[in-house]
Amino acid sequence: MLNRAVRIVNVSIALLAALAAAAIYWLAFRPLPKVSGEISAPISSPALVKRDARGIPHIEAASWQDAIFLQGYVTAQDRLWQMDGIRRFAAGQLSEVFGPATLAADERSRRMRLREIAEKDLQNLPEAQRAVMVQYARGVNYFIDTHRGDYSLEFALPGHSYDPQPWTMADSIMVGLIMFKNLTDTADEDFERGQLLGPGFNLDRFHTLFPASQGQYLSPGSNSWAVSGAHAAGGKPMLANDPHLEPSVPATWYLVHLKAPGLNVSGATLPGVPCVISGHNENIAWGVTNLEADVLDLYVENLDPKTGRYQYKGATQQAQLDRQTIAVKGQKPVALDIWVTRHGPIIFEDKGKAYAMRWSAADGFGFPFMDINRAANFQQFRAALSTFWGPGQNFQYADRAGNIGYQATGAVPIRRNFDGDLPLDGASGDFEWNGYIPFDQMPSIYNPPSGIIATANQRTFPPDYPFHITGDFADNYRINQIKSLLTAKPNLTVDDMLAVQKDVYSAYDHFLAQQIIAAYQNIGSKNELAAQAIDILRNWNGQMDKDAAAPVITQFTSRECGADLLLRVGSSRFPHLPRPQIIQNLLQTHPPAFVPSNNWNAWLISCFNRALDTARARLGSPASKWRWGQILQWNLDHPVGKQLPLVNGLFDIGPIEMSGSSTTVKQTAPHLGPSERMVVDFSDLDKSVQNLTVGESGFVASGNYKDQWPAYYNGTSFPMEFNHIDTRQTLTIKPLAK
Repeated sequence: MLNRAVRIVNVSIALLAALAAAAIYWLAFRPLPKVSGEISAPISSPALVKRDARGIPHIEAASWQDAIFLQGYVTAQDRLWQMDGIRRFAAGQLSEVFGPATLAADERSRRMRLREIAEKDLQNLPEAQRAVMVQYARGVNYFIDTHRGDYSLEFALPGHSYDPQPWTMADSIMVGLIMFKNLTDTADEDFERGQLLGPGFNLDRFHTLFPASQGQYLSPGSNSWAVSGAHAAGGKPMLANDPHLEPSVPATWYLVHLKAPGLNVSGATLPGVPCVISGHNENIAWGVTNLEADVLDLYVENLDPKTGRYQYKGATQQAQLDRQTIAVKGQKPVALDIWVTRHGPIIFEDKGKAYAMRWSAADGFGFPFMDINRAANFQQFRAALSTFWGPGQNFQYADRAGNIGYQATGAVPIRRNFDGDLPLDGASGDFEWNGYIPFDQMPSIYNPPSGIIATANQRTFPPDYPFHITGDFADNYRINQIKSLLTAKPNLTVDDMLAVQKDVYSAYDHFLAQQIIAAYQNIGSKNELAAQAIDILRNWNGQMDKDAAAPVITQFTSRECGADLLLRVGSSRFPHLPRPQIIQNLLQTHPPAFVPSNNWNAWLISCFNRALDTARARLGSPASKWRWGQILQWNLDHPVGKQLPLVNGLFDIGPIEMSGSSTTVKQTAPHLGPSERMVVDFSDLDKSVQNLTVGESGFVASGNYKDQWPAYYNGTSFPMEFNHIDTRQTLTIKPLAK
C-alpha cells in the first residue's frame, strides 16, 4: 500500500515536472526568434541578416529601404514587447493592459499630449524622413503579422495577456518623445520650486543653492569625447561615448549594423526608431551627450476650470478642451479633461492655480538620422544636424580623414531677461519665448588646436554667448577628470578609452574628505566613531570603489550638509539637494549668514557627526567594515518576471554592488549609469568596441539576454564587428513570390 502511494506521488511529481517543462518551453523557448535558415518577406531583392556571438544583427540588403525594413523586423524579433511598452507609456495606454497601477503614468502622458504631438509631427514630416519611418513600420508589422500567437512570454502574462497592435510611424515618433521627456522634463522641479514661495522663504539664498543654470543634484547625462590622431596610438582620430540613463532590462539601446548601397553604418539604436542614433559608418563617427539647456517652462494661468476662460494681457481668451478617456483593465474607463492654453496644456492644478506647460517638443520635429548615417564629412554631418529639433544634444564627431568636431543641437528657446526655473506669470505676457536660437549660432568646434573635444553635460555655451541660457548643466568634476586622463598619456588606445569610461575618482568627495579632516583637527569631535572615520579619510585616494569605506563617510556627510543648508533657507520641503559644486563653493568661500555664527568648521563637523550616526545605524560598526557597495546597489528587475512568483528573480540582475558616484566619470547612482559604451578607432575600425548593459535580446530564454553584463560590470567590451564579421547564425530573406 505504501509502495503504491509512493509510486503515485512520484508519478504526480513527474507529471508536474513535465507540465512545467512544457509550459516553460511553450512560453519561453518556442517564441525565440528565427535567426537562421530562410524566410520570405516583402523586400525588393534577397538579403541577409548575420548574427554575431552577441546576437547583434548585421543586415546586408540591396537598398536602404530593404535595410530599414529589416531593421524594423529584427528589432521586433528581439524587443517587440519593450517597443510596445514604450509606445503605450507615451500614448497613456498602459492601464488598458496593467490596470489601475499605471493610471498615474497614463494621466501624465495624456496631459503632456505626447500622442497629439507625435501625430502633428508626422503631418509635418518631410517626405524623405517619412519614407524612412514607413519602411521601419513595414518591417515591424511584417513581424507582428507573421507571428500571431507566437510572441514572447510577456504578451502571455496571466491576467495581462494581449496581442500588439500594428506599428505606426507616429509610434516611432512617440518613442523618440519619451527620450525627449526623460532628458528635458523639468516640470516637476519647476512646480516644486514654486511651492516654496511664501513667508519665510529666502529666494536669493535658494538661488545660491540652486542656480537657474544648475538644476537638480543628479540628471540623466553622458560622456563623449573625440581625440585627434596626434593623441592616438594608431595615428587616426578616436571617439568614445557612454550615455548615462536609467538601467533597465531589456537594455535601453539595441545594436545593429546596416549595410546597403550608399549605407554602411553600425551602432546603437532606440527600439522602435529607425537608423543608428550613435555609431560610425565607413567615414565618420559620432557620439552624443545631453545638452541640458532648459526647454520647458511652467506658466501660472488665471483660468476658470469650468469654462476654460483665462486672462492674457488684460483680455479673456478661451482654452481648448481636450477630452480624453483612459481604458483601465478590470475597471470603468477614466475620463480626463485637459485645458490647453496658448502656453500649452494644464499639467498641474493646485490650490486653485492652474499650471500650463510650454515645452519645445510641442513646437517641432526633425529626424535627420538617415542623413547622419550616410554623411561622409563634417559639412554633411552639420547639414543633417541642422534639422534636428531635440532633445538638445552635444554631438561629438571624428572622421577617417583626421578631423574632429563638435556641434550643439536642438531647439533652445530665447528668453529675454528671465529664467524658467520657477513658474511664470502666464497672464502678464512678460515671459514669452522669442522663438529659438538659430542653428548657425549654436556652439560648434572643428579641429581645435588641443586635438581634444569632450563633453560631460557641462555648460558648453561660452560666457560671452549672446543669448540668455539656463539649464541642468552638470558640475565640472567629470569633464575635468576626462580631460586630465586624456592628456596624461601621449598615445591613447581603445583600452585607455575604456579605462577613462570606467574611472571612479571623485574630486568632490576627495575635497570634502580633506575639509572634514581639517575641521576635525581644528575643533575635534566627541563622537567615538569620528576618530575611526578620520583615519579612513586620511588614507583614502578619492576612488569611489564599492569596497571602500571612505565614500560612505563623504557621501553621507554631503547629504547632511545639503539637507541642513536647505533648512537654513526655509526650503526643507524641496525634495532635491544642492549640487556638490555648490557645497564645495560654500566650503571654500564661507559666505556670511549661512551657518550658525559663521563657524564653518563647527557646522561641517556637526554634519559629519550626524552622517556617522546614520551610517552606523545602517551598517553597524566599526567604520572600517563599511563598504560603499552596501549603499550603492543596482537592481535590474525584469518588468514581467518579478510578477511571476515561481520565477521571480530568475530574470533579474542584482542586487549588485556598484562603484562610482554622481561626480565620477563612471557616473553611477541607484537609478542612473552608463547605458552602453562605445569606442571607435579610425586606425582600424575592427578595433572599435561597443557593449550594452545586459544583452541584445529581450527574450529571457535567449543566450543573448544578459550575456554582456559581465563585460559591462568589469569595464571591458566586445569588438564592434564591421569589416570582418564573426557570423554565428545567418537568416536569408527572399522576396515574396509575386
